[in-house]
Amino acid sequence: MDVHNAFLHGDLSEEVYMQLPPGLCSQGEHNVCRLNKSLHGLKQASRSWFHKFSTAINQAGYQQSMADYSLFTKVRGKSFTAVLIYVDDMIITGNDEADIHDLKQFLQSHFRLKDLGHLKYFLGGEVARSSQGISISQRKYTLDILDEAGLLGAKPATFPMEENLRLSSTEGQLLHNASKYRRLVGKLIYLTITRPEISYSVHILSQFMQQPRKPHLDAVHRLLRYLKGSPGQGLLFPSNGSLMLQGYCDAD
Repeated sequence: MDVHNAFLHGDLSEEVYMQLPPGLCSQGEHNVCRLNKSLHGLKQASRSWFHKFSTAINQAGYQQSMADYSLFTKVRGKSFTAVLIYVDDMIITGNDEADIHDLKQFLQSHFRLKDLGHLKYFLGGEVARSSQGISISQRKYTLDILDEAGLLGAKPATFPMEENLRLSSTEGQLLHNASKYRRLVGKLIYLTITRPEISYSVHILSQFMQQPRKPHLDAVHRLLRYLKGSPGQGLLFPSNGSLMLQGYCDAD
């Protein structure tokens, strides 16, 4: 779902004034107007909109997650419905079609929404549905990283990091532009959502964000050449598989 003009729905709790648009003031006048509703560009706009949305959906019986404040769930017997919102983009899912339909009607009565159909793309993640299950990947996001690094035409690597590679915080030439390294590693951290096999490599590379050196950047380029070999690889949630959650934790 997509919310039209989301920031215009917010109510202001404090006094905010704005200058009148050109042409509404006579020469020599210095009038201002007090806002009753939020506008795009206000620092309060996103907070006011989210407060308006969370208040409305709580009235429909949904509980806000304490682990992720943008996630709202409703459990009623065997019925489960979840809503995930990011600014003005919204995902609705669950096992009760009637409850999802009622939620859409409820939200339409409070906000102006556009139903975009089945989920295909959300925050860099691509979702494909088939009889075998649901596949989630970040192919376009991966290609954008390769394009930014200038490695779209590079030769692919077969594994993400050299065996027995020793990276040090003191060896090697310091990078003149450390922001490039930080930007690439930051994007790779987000890519681990659908590429868990690169988590260890990204974990190592993220330890040198403060003062990255040339060997660190070479290791990032090696990891990117590994991604070049299979940019569309991701996670498959099979439709006929049994759901068994397993959790692991460190000693602390």
